[in-house]
Amino acid sequence: MPRVTAAPAAAPTVPAPVSSDASEWGRVAEDGTVEVREGDDWRPVGQYPDGTPDEALAYYARKFDDFAVKLGTLETRAQGGGSSASDLTKQAKHLLDEVTGAAAVGDLAGLRTRIETLISSLSEAAAKEAEAAKEALDAAIAERTVIVEKAEAIAGRDLAKVQWKQVTAEMAELFDAWQAHQQDGPRLPKGTAQQLWKRFRDARSTVDKARRAFFSELDDVHRAARDVKSRLVERAEALAPRGIDGIPAYRTLLDEWKAAGRAGRKADDALWAKFKAAGDALYAARAEQAAAEEADSAPRIEAREALLEEAKAVADEPNLKRARQLLTRIQRQWDEVGRIFPREKERALDDRMRSIEQALKSREDVDWKKNNPETKARANDMSSQLLDAIEKLEQELAAAEKAGDKKAVKEATEALAARRAWLSALGA
Repeated sequence: MPRVTAAPAAAPTVPAPVSSDASEWGRVAEDGTVEVREGDDWRPVGQYPDGTPDEALAYYARKFDDFAVKLGTLETRAQGGGSSASDLTKQAKHLLDEVTGAAAVGDLAGLRTRIETLISSLSEAAAKEAEAAKEALDAAIAERTVIVEKAEAIAGRDLAKVQWKQVTAEMAELFDAWQAHQQDGPRLPKGTAQQLWKRFRDARSTVDKARRAFFSELDDVHRAARDVKSRLVERAEALAPRGIDGIPAYRTLLDEWKAAGRAGRKADDALWAKFKAAGDALYAARAEQAAAEEADSAPRIEAREALLEEAKAVADEPNLKRARQLLTRIQRQWDEVGRIFPREKERALDDRMRSIEQALKSREDVDWKKNNPETKARANDMSSQLLDAIEKLEQELAAAEKAGDKKAVKEATEALAARRAWLSALGA
């Protein structure tokens, strides 16, 4: 028989009131044994010796409530649809096993009846699922057949007269649709899937063969692209004397480069290396300028570093008002320093100052919570309750000692220690 002992609490808690249902379906013996009524019989479910009968019933009633919540969730999912009936049936049967003979207080028989009713209703849903799956499979075969027929229709065109950009896009769209249908749709029978794929693959092959033949004749286009890009390289290299001022013109040349088309992989790689080198020279000039700006920012960096050192005193100042005044003055001087380059250095310094600001704000928040009148009132009310409880337990302890009841003495002593600890934690 399971034995439940109350764990030490970090703060006082008020026992949950016992519901009428818990009192109707459960009872607690003098030794702390908790029993649940099932029909005309009473079955022990566990012990709760360290609490009151109300606490014991509340504990095991919560166990029952947990089962009821699980069942309610399953019923909601079953009514809402979208969940597999077979999966829900499996979960419902598992819950039925848990409820049978469970260490809980409540209408267990009624709960089992609800679970069995749910299982029965799910059996009908499972049959409907199978029927729906067949209908979905038939629809999926029809949908994939439509994709195949569209691909075959494209392959049946006069491919010598088509717009290849459009045809390529259409075939790519159909292939994406095929893959999406294959991934997201129902799994087709192997034979049917292979037959449809062969038809689709043959259509794609016909289109691809014609497309490759067309593009094999594009050598003249490639030669024209090579000529254009060669001239772009010459113009980019001519920008070198302009330094950083040549960057806007280089970006314009880069746009022209992108619009020039492909010149063949090998030629493109060689021409791009020269074009990029010309741009790198311009951006190197900009990097030199950035370095000069960084050097110019050195005094401002030192000024903010000094302010950060001064701001460390904010954390050491116990008076929050004076700490806030000090930080406000430093923040004003911080803004007066001006911008810093590079931006990454400025962000790093700002982050350090922000940490100091956040630390002070956290202290102010703690102070507010500590001195909040509402919080103090709650603490005083709890202290009063604990003092009353301690006085009552002291009387019970004295009576137990007088009667020589060692068990009662032990229980009263432990209860007194716990409540005095809670009172101490409240600062009373």
